[in-house]
Amino acid sequence: MVFVMAAGGTGGHVMPALAVARELRRSGHEAVFIGTLRGLEARLVPTAGFRIEWIRMGGWQRVGLARRMRTAGEFPLSTLRCWRLLGRLRAAAVLSLGSYVAAPVCLAAFLRGVPVVVLEPNATPGLTNRWAGRRAARVLVNFEQTAAFFDRARVDVVGVPVREEFFQVPPKVPGEWFELLVTGGSQGSRTLNRAARESWPLFVGARTRVRMVLQTGPAEFPELALEFERSGMPGRVTPFLEDMPRAFAEADLVVCRAGAGALAELAAAGKPAILVPFPYAADQHQLRNAEALARAGAARLVEDRQMNGHRLFEEVCGLAARPQELEAMARAVRRFARPDAARRVAAALLEVAGRSGLDGESVRTEQ
Repeated sequence: MVFVMAAGGTGGHVMPALAVARELRRSGHEAVFIGTLRGLEARLVPTAGFRIEWIRMGGWQRVGLARRMRTAGEFPLSTLRCWRLLGRLRAAAVLSLGSYVAAPVCLAAFLRGVPVVVLEPNATPGLTNRWAGRRAARVLVNFEQTAAFFDRARVDVVGVPVREEFFQVPPKVPGEWFELLVTGGSQGSRTLNRAARESWPLFVGARTRVRMVLQTGPAEFPELALEFERSGMPGRVTPFLEDMPRAFAEADLVVCRAGAGALAELAAAGKPAILVPFPYAADQHQLRNAEALARAGAARLVEDRQMNGHRLFEEVCGLAARPQELEAMARAVRRFARPDAARRVAAALLEVAGRSGLDGESVRTEQ
């Protein structure tokens, strides 16, 4: 059977879909992505060896009037293209991770009668998944509290699928240096980049045994790399981390945003973290994500407006001096890990495909 992955824009949407696609492929099925040339899916999906079909589609939230007008014009044509693609592929079911990419795919699926499974990684669902969830065959969530946004009878708490390599990260043994990983995601974070830059003279001046790896994103890398070299701060600056599981394995503490994908990776690896939610995320979903972990003692929460070099220096030095607290955070965050999430999402897709009457014999064989 062929399953369509409606996931694009950010790594937080694409990476969980790739984990599910790998699970489907192991079961002998095919996963085809639909995305845009400007999202991260344009690089991540082909690199992972999966087929992707292209549509023209832009965002609606937190964009200007001109972008909204272009999106309104793109939506009908993208929906028509998705309708044709679903028919040509004989799609058994669609997985929606939300975002602007998923909207025309889901509408086309509803018009064709192709079942849709919504996977909502965030504590507060986005606009597309909130809408699609009203008609979806199944709604799969990461947080129990998210079920309140949907028909509870169709909701299951499954977690966020992540790469198996994160579950294989061993507990970090303290060493001579306290290893700090600061990452703002694939595009970097201006707030975290600025805080890291401001903290370098503080760490160096205090003669701490802190070594920092800063993932800057491509835009600010040249300037930050030069300043880092001059600062005398131990560690390295890089625009992108190709092997994030290895970076997690080497870190005693992670400082990052609070997207659902990042939090699922932290949970799988059992890594204590300082979370700095992106303040302009739709419906403040990153803040809600971070609050859920902070309430459980699984992470520290610092709001974006409060994060600067001095605050970063204080938080890191405080935690480095309290290894027992780091160990407690690591134990707490592991309780959020869902090692079977990808398998459960794949099973839900197979189930709804069988229920729809599409290649039902194949589904019964798989199950």
